[in-house]
Amino acid sequence: MSLLVLIIIFTAVGGVLSVMAAAVFLLLREHQRRAVLPHGISFAIGALLAVAFWGLIPEAFEAVEPPQFRTLSATILAGILGFFVLEKLLIWRHCHSGSCEAHSDEDEHEHDHGHSHSHGIAKSAGALIILGDSIHNFVDGVLIAAAFLTDVHLGIVTSLAVAAHEIPQEVGDFAILLHSGYSKSKALFYNILASLSTVLGGVLAYFSLADLHDSLPYFLALAASSFIYIAVADLIPSLHKKTDMKTSLQQIALIAMGVLLICSLHNIAHNMEI
Repeated sequence: MSLLVLIIIFTAVGGVLSVMAAAVFLLLREHQRRAVLPHGISFAIGALLAVAFWGLIPEAFEAVEPPQFRTLSATILAGILGFFVLEKLLIWRHCHSGSCEAHSDEDEHEHDHGHSHSHGIAKSAGALIILGDSIHNFVDGVLIAAAFLTDVHLGIVTSLAVAAHEIPQEVGDFAILLHSGYSKSKALFYNILASLSTVLGGVLAYFSLADLHDSLPYFLALAASSFIYIAVADLIPSLHKKTDMKTSLQQIALIAMGVLLICSLHNIAHNMEI
């Protein structure tokens, strides 16, 4: 079997497993999904921040020389500000097309009869999570291809490690899309679409890894800035809608679980790659 075919197969593994996990989530009854969604959002916050600060940013800095540290930091800052501007543009578009969620949160809270939290996050957060996830998956594809080009066994182990940390993150992303107002079919479709960028990254890296190598740290920085912005600007504020002690402790525990799981999987993957 050719190396290119192996790269295509194993870059698709993570996407297939994550979509299967999302499909299982779809099998839950409506009231079960509503009960699970807020917990999924809390878990996703921890997972996104852990992926950014424990995985993407350290790897980006390890890949550059000290003189480039300021440039890489500036890329992260520019990414966060850029995603803020992008979200503003998306909100502006919704407001001028007759579906401004930013101006109707208060009305929804009064009239939605139990659905007030289903649109608590602006739909633009869904677009950003798809964009950030696509960038992250593309970089994963590049990393998997690089491992395969080094050694086939290393490529297989790396792809399985990537799949292991993608599953909880993708389920969290799916929860975010539903929570942002996407239908089940659209959320599943966009999850599949974002997962295909892993294959794209692997194939492009196979043919032009040398050209992509220098820009890889900046792809990592942009993916990190996207995840930081989504977690801090869009998701965390939605958790403040409930302030009772029990819910707050559950949120903290689930955020911590997301952080610990991603950090543990990242460390396992790192040890396997050595």
